[in-house]
Amino acid sequence: MKRISQYFLQGLLFLVPLFVTIYVIYWVFVRIDGVLYFPVPGLGFIVTIAMVTVVGFVASNFLARKIFHLIDRIFARLPLVKMIYTSIRDLVNAFVGDKKSFNRPVQVIVNRESNIRVIGFATRESLDSIGIRDSVAVYLPQSYNFAGNLIIVDRGQVVPLPGDPGEVMKLIVSGGVSSR
Repeated sequence: MKRISQYFLQGLLFLVPLFVTIYVIYWVFVRIDGVLYFPVPGLGFIVTIAMVTVVGFVASNFLARKIFHLIDRIFARLPLVKMIYTSIRDLVNAFVGDKKSFNRPVQVIVNRESNIRVIGFATRESLDSIGIRDSVAVYLPQSYNFAGNLIIVDRGQVVPLPGDPGEVMKLIVSGGVSSR
């Protein structure tokens, strides 16, 4: 009986990540495909991806960049829209684009005596503009979650990590159990 339960658990360990991944990809595909209503399945997905790419191409043009900057400023000033728009914009910019925030992995020494450390990403090297001197902003992602905490620590407690930011993020999000 013990052997059968081990086989069952082994099957779960293999199948659950596989099916959840397939389901999430399917869900994203169906949602994107449903943005534009075409009678041919998949055509909406292809057209949506093409449109996003074309907008990216146009946005890289100097004149269009000015227009996009104007739209950005307008959205960033509207009372309720500002909160939603700037939060989403900053989150996307943190992962993609020229202003990536999660590209400087660090460890923060929490307690020197017992050698307790946490791993995160330095997001701002200087907080002088808000009146906090000699400190660094470090974002600590949470394991198995899309949330995290921003902590402000003394510059002397922060040690840069030479590792690849993607690998460090994978280690944090997996709760330290990631073997690859």
